[in-house]
Amino acid sequence: MAAFLLVLATLGQTTSPPIVVGSKAFTESIILAEVAVLLGEDAGLNMFHQSEIGGTQKVWSGLINGEVDVYPEYTGTIREQIFHGESLPDLEAVRKRLAQDGVLMSPDLGFKNNYVIGVSRAAAEKHQLKKISDLARVPELRFGFSNEFFEREDGWPSLKQAYGLPQKAASLDHALAYNSLKAGDLDVVDVYTTDPKISQYDIQMLIDDRGHFPVYEAVYLYRADLADRAPEMIAKLQELAGKIDASTMTEMNRSVEQLHLSERRAAADYLGQAFGLQIEVTEPSMAARLWRRTLEHMYLVVVSLGLAICVAIPLGVLAARNRVLGQVIVGSAEIIQTIPSLALLILITAVLVPLGIRSFGPTPTIVALVMYSLLPIIRNTMTALTSIPHAIRESGVVLGLSGPARMRLIELPLASPLILAGIKTTAVINVGYAALGGLIGAGGYGATIMSGLRLDSIPLMLEGAIPAAILALVVKFFFELLEYLLVPAGLRLRNAS
Repeated sequence: MAAFLLVLATLGQTTSPPIVVGSKAFTESIILAEVAVLLGEDAGLNMFHQSEIGGTQKVWSGLINGEVDVYPEYTGTIREQIFHGESLPDLEAVRKRLAQDGVLMSPDLGFKNNYVIGVSRAAAEKHQLKKISDLARVPELRFGFSNEFFEREDGWPSLKQAYGLPQKAASLDHALAYNSLKAGDLDVVDVYTTDPKISQYDIQMLIDDRGHFPVYEAVYLYRADLADRAPEMIAKLQELAGKIDASTMTEMNRSVEQLHLSERRAAADYLGQAFGLQIEVTEPSMAARLWRRTLEHMYLVVVSLGLAICVAIPLGVLAARNRVLGQVIVGSAEIIQTIPSLALLILITAVLVPLGIRSFGPTPTIVALVMYSLLPIIRNTMTALTSIPHAIRESGVVLGLSGPARMRLIELPLASPLILAGIKTTAVINVGYAALGGLIGAGGYGATIMSGLRLDSIPLMLEGAIPAAILALVVKFFFELLEYLLVPAGLRLRNAS
């Protein structure tokens, strides 16, 4: 295992660390990140796009911690969410506040992507809705907002208070909110002004008549030390000042979400039109995408399962040797198992940051999978060892075998069928839970599923879900074969009978 992990750790290393461009988990952020990546590559820099890291706080933390060098952001979000509660009256104040954290801000890119409250055309006509304040007189309207908007300081809580809205709102994924609006299950959603779905779903945008939402000018945030490490990158970002208007950004979003181009292709097409750059973008085939995601998913599963086995089996042995200690070990593993998977993932990322470990990517996903893997293996190991008849244990003592020898030659072989059953169960569960890595940029089938959800593409979601199901079956059959090879023949015959 040590050799395997060493090889994986050295794969893909380069002579100089890349400039990491981060992006949030929505189309526009990914496109703008690809624009920065392509400009950096055009300048001869080693670039890497850490895509779909998560929400604002996750990417911002990555920037502060040095895990990300640059990412696209919006001035309204900087004021209202990142520095909520601080008085930042203008952009100069924002720049000074960012500098205190070692972060600089590029000039605005030329467009604003403001939050807007949208309603279905049918609801707008039926209730004569033109302004956000009109919503207060129609309490039966059904509200549904994206997860981030539901929690933002400038989102639903403050909007509800500012306009005195009596309605309750559901929190759901943005793509699901649009689908629910189209199906007639929702009347009111949050939208962005550069979102092509506004015209696609015939959404009526309401006037923010009380000026609740700030202005969201698009910019890049980057670490101050990037000016010393890669001044060419800063120069490229400066060249983008005022070069992307709202209609251009909307069209780039549309090319990805409705014409099904990749974000990299959309970014390359824009740079070709705006700067005359000839950028060749090769779209990977489905087979290439599946192969890449399969390797990423297998990496998450194999490493986490291997580490879990190394931890859980010794803990299971200790639990079998000492009843009181066993209750503590099993109880602790059971508590971990009751924590919702997403909550556990977020807690782990928060713990890893002070330790200087990346808060997104494969590492936190592997740690979460290891923790979820402990209970089945510990419990099966403890049960298997405590179920061995006392007479058999005494025979080992009579033969003069030491404790470790009895464990190796008698007890573990007898316990092996049940231990392997726990490992097999854990492996199959890990294949499913590894999809959580898509939420924090860890890759695997989860990344494909999340992209399909973001782009409202059922084929893309199935491209991640179906291989995950097949992989789970392959893993199951693999461990059945392993059981046949490792479990002594006499025990297999006894289990079969």
